[in-house]
Amino acid sequence: MTPLPKQKITKARAGKRRAHQAITPPAVVPCPQCGEKKRPHRACPTCGTYNGEQVIEIKAKKKK
Repeated sequence: MTPLPKQKITKARAGKRRAHQAITPPAVVPCPQCGEKKRPHRACPTCGTYNGEQVIEIKAKKKK
């Protein structure tokens, strides 16, 4: 037979244990080149620049 808990764990106690598991939204900063929002310390997905230099070649979007 498998082991079973000796007492019920209350909702408050379980909630205290899970208090640090909340999901937080990702940090975003405006791109200094184009002004679009981007993640910090990453190349801008819109214009392809990082630290004032072009590091990614961005293709033009196709119109449908």
